[in-house]
Amino acid sequence: MKATVQFFFLAWWVVWTVIQMFVMNYYGISFRESWMDASVTSSLMVGAGYLMIKIVGYFRPSAKNALIILIEAAALTAMCGLASSWILKSIPSSLEYTSWFELTFPVRMVFIWLMIVIAGIDGWLFSYMKEQQQNEHRTKETEKLMREAELTNLQRQLQPHFLFNSLNSISALTVAQPEQARKMIEQLSDFLRGTVKKENNQFTTLRHELHHLQLYLDIEKVRFGHRLSTAIEADNAALEMKLPSLLLQPVLENAIKFGLYDTVGNVVIRLVAKPDNNNLLLEIKNPFDADTAAPKTGTGFGLQSVQKRLSLLFFRNDLLSTEKKENIFITHIKVPQL
Repeated sequence: MKATVQFFFLAWWVVWTVIQMFVMNYYGISFRESWMDASVTSSLMVGAGYLMIKIVGYFRPSAKNALIILIEAAALTAMCGLASSWILKSIPSSLEYTSWFELTFPVRMVFIWLMIVIAGIDGWLFSYMKEQQQNEHRTKETEKLMREAELTNLQRQLQPHFLFNSLNSISALTVAQPEQARKMIEQLSDFLRGTVKKENNQFTTLRHELHHLQLYLDIEKVRFGHRLSTAIEADNAALEMKLPSLLLQPVLENAIKFGLYDTVGNVVIRLVAKPDNNNLLLEIKNPFDADTAAPKTGTGFGLQSVQKRLSLLFFRNDLLSTEKKENIFITHIKVPQL
């Protein structure tokens, strides 16, 4: 940016110096005197313009008191006029040039004033745009931090609910089935250890997510025994696609809740994953008893948290939907691939 500004002022000095030299030559002023006058006048004008930009940059006037730019430009113009008059008159010159200088002095002062005003307006606009960009950047950073904080909060709200259920099951198994209780404690430890690691990564592959999800399902199978079965279908293309870390556990927990808590007999929870253009499509199916469960769209904290998390990450509200087909409750999730 600094190099660009320097180039701009150098170009401004060269262009105006050349133009003024040709105009003075056209009206009969010698090359030496034309070069002398143009160099001094252009140098003072460009220097005053640069100083004007610095002034409005540090003390940027508001729209209400923009008149201060005109006043500051007039003061700088007066300084340029005094300096140019003193410098040029101290150099030996012809009568033609002296007459030319005195005749054109008012006109060149008006022109210098206009150039300084334009420089001040440009400096004001540049400072205003820079400030707007900085404010926009700060706003985006603040929104990003707020989203990350909300996402972290959503993830942490899910764990206590599952942890309490697991601890209650371990307590119940301790006396009746101590080996199963010990196994469940080991599985719970592995699951929580993996959860802590994943919290540092916003996204993961479906392959890694399913590996971690299997730890959760193993714990639930200890709780529910032979009643709970799972079927997972995913081809190699889907396994390498990305999704938010720890996204599926609350969805499966919701499916188990409505699939086992209010039904009798064995239950199969199905998860199907497949690619669709630039999206990963996930479908989770669980049976339910319409008379006792009656799930609705977005039922439960788990699905609500998943929907909100997807909205925060992808700025879309259409990535999670649910439907009922007879006694089957289906959750559809679409994960865009960034």
